[in-house]
Amino acid sequence: MESILSFIGDHMEMIYIIILSIFVGVEVISKVPSALHTPLMSGANAIHGVVIIGAIIVMGHADPGNIAALILGFLAVVLGTLNVVGGFVVTDRMLEMFKKKK
Repeated sequence: MESILSFIGDHMEMIYIIILSIFVGVEVISKVPSALHTPLMSGANAIHGVVIIGAIIVMGHADPGNIAALILGFLAVVLGTLNVVGGFVVTDRMLEMFKKKK
């Protein structure tokens, strides 16, 4: 627990950026009309590919004793992967709705 608090204290600026990104993301997505959700989702999938690669790089450079960094990196990889896979599945289902039925 002490290492997690130490990690948060050392990386306070990054935590502020993440919180600000969450607020900006919610505001942007709430303002997008429903016709543009599919292209926006495809862009979000590409961004999360970058998140996954960044998390893997961070985990590779983290000290083996820094459990907080390894846990956060692992969570970033898992959640980024779930978002990419889920986004592609939903995008595929949405594009199926626009195909002509035979």
